[in-house]
Amino acid sequence: MKCARLRRAFYFCALLSAYTGQAPWSEVQAQAGTPARTADPAAAAALDAARAAFEALSEADRKAVQENLIWSGDYSGAADGTFGRQTFDAISAYQTRNGRQATGTLSAADRSALQANARNIRSSVGFDIVTDARTGVQIGVPLKLLPKQGDNPNGGTRWQSQDGKITLDTRVAPPDSTLQSLYDRNVAIKTPGRIVSYKVLKADFFVIAGETPTGKFYSRYAGGPPGIRAFSIGYDKSVAAQLDRLVVAIANAFVPFPSSAAPAVASTAVTPPAQPSAVVSGQPPFGTGLAVAPRQVFTAAPVGQCKDLRVGGLKVQQVKGKGPFLLETAQDLNAKQVPLAADTSVEAGQRAVVLAFNNDGNGPQLVTVAGTLADGSMITAALQPGADGAPIFGQNGALVGLVQPLPANPRKIAGIIPSAPYPMVSSAALNDAFPGFIQSRTNTAAPVLSAADLVNVVKASVVPIICSP
Repeated sequence: MKCARLRRAFYFCALLSAYTGQAPWSEVQAQAGTPARTADPAAAAALDAARAAFEALSEADRKAVQENLIWSGDYSGAADGTFGRQTFDAISAYQTRNGRQATGTLSAADRSALQANARNIRSSVGFDIVTDARTGVQIGVPLKLLPKQGDNPNGGTRWQSQDGKITLDTRVAPPDSTLQSLYDRNVAIKTPGRIVSYKVLKADFFVIAGETPTGKFYSRYAGGPPGIRAFSIGYDKSVAAQLDRLVVAIANAFVPFPSSAAPAVASTAVTPPAQPSAVVSGQPPFGTGLAVAPRQVFTAAPVGQCKDLRVGGLKVQQVKGKGPFLLETAQDLNAKQVPLAADTSVEAGQRAVVLAFNNDGNGPQLVTVAGTLADGSMITAALQPGADGAPIFGQNGALVGLVQPLPANPRKIAGIIPSAPYPMVSSAALNDAFPGFIQSRTNTAAPVLSAADLVNVVKASVVPIICSP
């Protein structure tokens, strides 16, 4: 049961990072194939000391610390008692905000104060673990925040805020439904401005999340012997600062089949998509580029060893540069070129959006991934194979940079590559390498765009790159 809960929490947290820019699973960087960035001996020693202190606590106390850090707004991962970089950073952030030295190690007094703070916040929203009589699921509900309770028309229970800005639903799918059909139906919803920023379909569950021009949404469906059970939450962006934190707590508390052990694959489950047939020397089967002229594309994907290189289906005639690259095709790409401006004032913590092509076995699919910029050289995001060379745009629509090549053989946690920091080629470095394509501007030169608006502007200029050995 413990493993099942960890898996459920992982999938939610990987998803949440995709559309909030948080990095909940840097805990498992070593497992994910991304080394922790602690080259400084002093920093490495501090991390080791904090790990030793954390692991000296009982399992119950370790989980309690992480759960309390969720409520303080410093942690967005699973409360599983496992120590990693994200727990260290969360503790350090909590200490800094409270005027203490950021050691990553909590004293007994600190733990007591953290627990009292979490208890007060939980109490203020009336957060309680509820077993829903209509569906049988177990879920965390902020009852004071969502005092209106009634039937969900789709079968289940609905909790809602008085002003209607927040809605939490549980549901049971019709007996003839399959995960595949429900997944396809949710992905295909065509609400104006609706963006699916994260989606994953597995044999016994799927998750879909994203945003609309005014709100955010998250849905999870799980298949088991009793059928298919789910929960979803939608909320207005005006309450996102509070709800992003609460959604983590709600998802960590979600148990679709609380009366059984880890659910077996239901008869309604789907077969996972087949793996792509062409993989180049351990690299993703393709990367992503940005069209900057009718026959020219920027990318930082590792294309130097490709014998047959194609962009948007067209053969590349010439490759300029040593990384980043400017690819030239013999024919027009028929991709839309948008005016490019480079953001010259990147700040740590600034939100960004990566537009990248992924391959789920059915060919390249353009996806959007929200991330957080550490500075002008790093982005933290849940990047999947195919994001090599993908463009990164700031909140004002300016080009921040390109994603550097991802690890050749990334390890996965429960089949998913978690959010982690990755190097990028800054727009300034890109302009130095190939002058004249982009103009500079500060991040105050244009209004902040929603992810949906940004994607609508630039998606037609993003192209898949296919590399054959």
